[in-house]
Amino acid sequence: MSKLADIGLIGLAVMGENLILNMESKGFTVACFNRTVSKVDDFIAGRAAGKNIIGTRSIKELVASLKRPHKIMLMVKAGQPVDDFIEMIIPELEPGDIIIDGGNSHFPDTTRRTKYLESKGLLYIGTGVSGGEEGALTGPSMMPGGSPAAWPAVKDIFQTICAHTEAGEPCCDWVGENGAGHFVKMVHNGIEYGDMQMICETYHMMKAIGMNNAEMAEVFTDWNNNELSSYLIEITRDILNYKDEDGKEVVDLILDTAGQKGTGKWTAIAALDTGMPLTLIGEAVFARCLSALKEERVMASKLFKGDVSAFKGDKKQMIDDLRKALYASKIVSYAQGYQLMMAAAKEYGWKLNYGGIALMWRGGCIIRSVFLGKIKDAFAKDPELKNLLLDPFFKNVMDQSQAAWRRVASTAINMGIPMPCINSALNYFDGYRCERLPANLLQAQRDYFGAHTYERVDKPRGEFFHTNWTGHGGSTTANTYIA
Repeated sequence: MSKLADIGLIGLAVMGENLILNMESKGFTVACFNRTVSKVDDFIAGRAAGKNIIGTRSIKELVASLKRPHKIMLMVKAGQPVDDFIEMIIPELEPGDIIIDGGNSHFPDTTRRTKYLESKGLLYIGTGVSGGEEGALTGPSMMPGGSPAAWPAVKDIFQTICAHTEAGEPCCDWVGENGAGHFVKMVHNGIEYGDMQMICETYHMMKAIGMNNAEMAEVFTDWNNNELSSYLIEITRDILNYKDEDGKEVVDLILDTAGQKGTGKWTAIAALDTGMPLTLIGEAVFARCLSALKEERVMASKLFKGDVSAFKGDKKQMIDDLRKALYASKIVSYAQGYQLMMAAAKEYGWKLNYGGIALMWRGGCIIRSVFLGKIKDAFAKDPELKNLLLDPFFKNVMDQSQAAWRRVASTAINMGIPMPCINSALNYFDGYRCERLPANLLQAQRDYFGAHTYERVDKPRGEFFHTNWTGHGGSTTANTYIA
């Protein structure tokens, strides 16, 4: 073979094809393989025609077409297919060769695979890739983690093909060992769930106060020029403006049931596992689950009319209130997501660069927004920041947004408009700023029925007490204080 490829890629679905074309357009030679070999032939004869892309018909041929160390990227369905391909690739590799998983794998799988491949003298990278098919083609956000020794061999490729900020900074950097990259991508997707749901709740309220799609699109156009400027606000504007060939507004023709691929659910489960209050993203996942109960909702709508009020306020004021409520809720969503990453870093021994993660999300990915620059600044000022809400910039935003946020929440309740994420964000904020929560009563209840013990405000932390509440419970206590 006259020219060896810089990297090989397996999986010629949309994301795989577009990543290959992206790499080739940036000066890299790419070899490709697909289990259904006819897809290789079609790709080479079609979109890849005349380009520095090598089609191969077997894994053995793919590996033989690569420079050393051999670098092979998998863009296949998460789960068993990744393990199956790893087993097919291993016999063809040499010590120090690298396998890269660019799919949406669950981070424990990436941790397991990293350990397994390193035990065989090979290196492994699990990298989150965000931006959809357009991002894959023009520059995605990439979040690689796994075997640290593999990073120098792929750094140039990854940081060349990824998105870049306006200042030219690459939206890709090394995240951490084993499953760190896929964990950060999972949290990204969870935040994406929350952002999308909050925009949908805002849209729902706008409809409820009598706005049509054109009016809403105009508002989202305006919002895309201020602190809410983001990819999701931008596409919401486009969706609301879109009409089909018959002049019908397409958004109104779409069935109101939402699906999910599981990453939002994984994020919520990880929060439960680490004891982090990821309330907003949890509500976003459950909102999709509730939307799927379409037939039941239609039936319930006929049975429960509800004791609700019509909107009688100032529409212009409500639109401005919605802007502030959406922004404040968005801050809470990211604050919760960062709390989860901090807890995971502590549990798994990762050294995450939190400002760097915000930078990785600045371009290419679905949650890209100007807002992320403020997060990067917050961690640049204080790398040990415990919660985004404590940063002076974000504290100021919360102070200025509270009144509007509460007006939106109370209006939604009175009108019977569900706002699970925006209201959950407000509840979290109120809980976080509350000096004394009613958990003292909860601990008393637990001690009453289970002798779980409690701490006292008039004693040092770490001392535990039990009360014989009934007079016949005895002094024996449960061994576990934390449920």
